[in-house]
Amino acid sequence: MLIPFSMKNCFQLLCNLKVPAAGFKDTVKSGLILQSVSNDVYQNLAVEDWIHDHMNLEAKPVLFFWRNSPSVVIGRHQNPWQECNLNLMREEGIKLARRRSGGGTVYHDMGNINLTFFTTKKKYNRMENLKLVVKALKAVQPQLDVRATERFDLLLDGQFKISGTASKIGQTAAYHHCTLLCSTDGTFLSSLLKSPYQGVRSTATASTPALVKNLMEKDPTLTCEVVINAIATEYATSHQIDNHIHLINPTDETLFPGINSIAKELQTWEWIYGKTPKFSVNTSFNVLYEHSHLEIKVFIDIKNGKIEICNIEAPDHWLPLEIRDKLNSGFIGSKFCPIETTMLTSILHRTCPEDDELHSKWNMLCEKIKGIM
Repeated sequence: MLIPFSMKNCFQLLCNLKVPAAGFKDTVKSGLILQSVSNDVYQNLAVEDWIHDHMNLEAKPVLFFWRNSPSVVIGRHQNPWQECNLNLMREEGIKLARRRSGGGTVYHDMGNINLTFFTTKKKYNRMENLKLVVKALKAVQPQLDVRATERFDLLLDGQFKISGTASKIGQTAAYHHCTLLCSTDGTFLSSLLKSPYQGVRSTATASTPALVKNLMEKDPTLTCEVVINAIATEYATSHQIDNHIHLINPTDETLFPGINSIAKELQTWEWIYGKTPKFSVNTSFNVLYEHSHLEIKVFIDIKNGKIEICNIEAPDHWLPLEIRDKLNSGFIGSKFCPIETTMLTSILHRTCPEDDELHSKWNMLCEKIKGIM
């Protein structure tokens, strides 16, 4: 049963205790089931942060359901250039987010359910949560072959991954979140989670590829709505709380004071890209020159998302050393992103305004380098 999380409902939910201006963080007297009304990945990740940081979860576990419009979410210690096709994401308008938890990269769309189980650190138990999800699915479809693995994934028919797990453990609070594929666009998922970039060398956490399948491919009745209700029912029974899914607006500062600033931070370039562990790109490409191909070598060191070392090697007769040095030094300190490379190209043009041939070579080089960003 869905209930909008209004102030009136807060009174009912919190045993007629008035909700203070600080929201409901200290007034929840038993477990709680929440569902976001937003499909914005940054807003929903902000809810996770807020609950983890502000709610007293002692004897008050929380289950949070959320779904997002198409987006790719990387783990806290991952490298997006290593994990996904950033060029395709820009073309398709797919959002990229970095979450606070570890684990691998996942694709979200409205055919995927995200579940977050909040508990105290002492009661944190991923396997218990996954077994609850399995029990809920079997309650709807008893013949379903679903099981939890030692890696804390859920497998369908013993081979297809339908859920992946990640978690964050704080000093007193913890959360375990997982995906659940109901009707996700599999073609998009496989295309976006395949990095086209060559020569990336990184110590960042790498995702483990897996065969995936949607629940609705197995049973068309297992829609997101049916699955959410089944898991909520099982969670309520397990924790002996009312079986109500309370709808929340992640932008509501009266319930979640300060949450919009959290969502804003999660959207910044400094968080999404700047938190990437140090890495390097060592690659090459060919350019056409007088009916033959010349090899251009590129070595770039990136730290905090910014270029620390840049070495572009090209034949002297094609691009003089002085010009290459100017190009290399121009990149140092800039963000490893196409927008700044475009800006750099414009600046370099102004240093030699009359040299059309040089402009053409710079444009070609910069377009090639943008292709690896």
